Amino acid sequence: MVLADRKAIEHLLVCPRCRSPLVARLGGFNCTATDCPCHAPSSFPVAGRWPVLVDFKRSVVDREAVMARADGTDSRRPPPSTGADGLPAPLRRALKPPNRVAARNVELLLRSLSGRAPRLLVVGGATVGNGVGAIYRDPRVQVIGFDIVGSPVTQLIADAHQIPLPAASVDAVLVQAVLEHVLNPAGVVAEIHRVLKEEGLVYAETPFLQQVHAGAHDFTRFTASGHRYLFRRFEELAAGPVSGPGTQLLWSVDHLVRGLARSRRAGQAARGLLFWLRTLDRLVSARYAMDDATAYYFLGRKQDGEMSPGEILTYYRGAQV
Repeated sequence: MVLADRKAIEHLLVCPRCRSPLVARLGGFNCTATDCPCHAPSSFPVAGRWPVLVDFKRSVVDREAVMARADGTDSRRPPPSTGADGLPAPLRRALKPPNRVAARNVELLLRSLSGRAPRLLVVGGATVGNGVGAIYRDPRVQVIGFDIVGSPVTQLIADAHQIPLPAASVDAVLVQAVLEHVLNPAGVVAEIHRVLKEEGLVYAETPFLQQVHAGAHDFTRFTASGHRYLFRRFEELAAGPVSGPGTQLLWSVDHLVRGLARSRRAGQAARGLLFWLRTLDRLVSARYAMDDATAYYFLGRKQDGEMSPGEILTYYRGAQV
C-alpha cells in the first residue's frame, strides 16, 4: 500500500481556521498566525499517531471523543467495520460485491494523472473504498488520506468542511460515500475545488435511494441532477448510476426485514439470499436507471466557470422527459 509519508506532507498542512501554515511542537501543532485563535500551543493535538487538525468550535467533531478513541490505539488494528465483517465469505460477497463502476473510473482517473508524483487526496478515507484499491497500489501516486477517525490508511484527522491543505496543492480528490455524511455538501465540494490544482480531477460517489446507514452521521441524498449541480464548477468527464433499481430493491428488502425482525443480521441474511435481484439492473434501460439508482458517480475536471441554474434543467437524462 502506497501512502505519502506523514513527515513528507507536514510542510503542506495549514490551519483549518485561517489557512496559515502550521508549526509542529511537543504534543501537537498550532497556527503560525499570531492573531488566529488556533495560535495557542497544541491547538491541534496528536491522537495516537494522527494529528487532529480540526477547528472544534466550527465542527460536529468532538475533541474529547477523538482523543478518547485514540487511547491505546494500535496502528496495526484493521479499519473500522463496514457492517459485513465477521460474516461468512460468500455472504460478505453477496452483501458487498465488487464495485466495478468505481474500479473503471479510478483506472481512468489514474491514467489521466500527469507528472512524476501526483498527489491524490482521499476525503473520508478511514477505509479503502470498494473498487478504489488501485490508487493505493500505484507507485506513482502520493496518497493523502483523512477522516474524522484515525486508521491505518489515513495520515491525519480532519473535517472535510475545512480541509487543512493549501489551495492548489493536490492533483486529484477521491470522495466516495462521504458527501451524505457531511452537514454542508456544497461547502465540502467548494473545499475540494479549492485544494485541487488547475484542471485537477475529482471522483465522487454519493447515494440517492439508500436507507440511513450511519445513524446520526447521515444527512443528505442526491438525484442525478442534484449531484451534477453539486459539482457545477467541474467539467464532466463521466457520470451516471453506480447501481440500479434491482440493487435498490435489495436495500429495501434488507431494511424491511431488519425492521420486522428488529435485527440487522436478519436483514443482511435476507439481502444475501436475494442477491440475484441485483442482476436485474442489467435489464433496466439507462434512462430508467437514472431515475432509480442507489447512488451516482461523477468524474470531473476543475474549471473556472460553473454550470448555470438554467443549464441544470437541460442536463436531466432520465425517463421522465
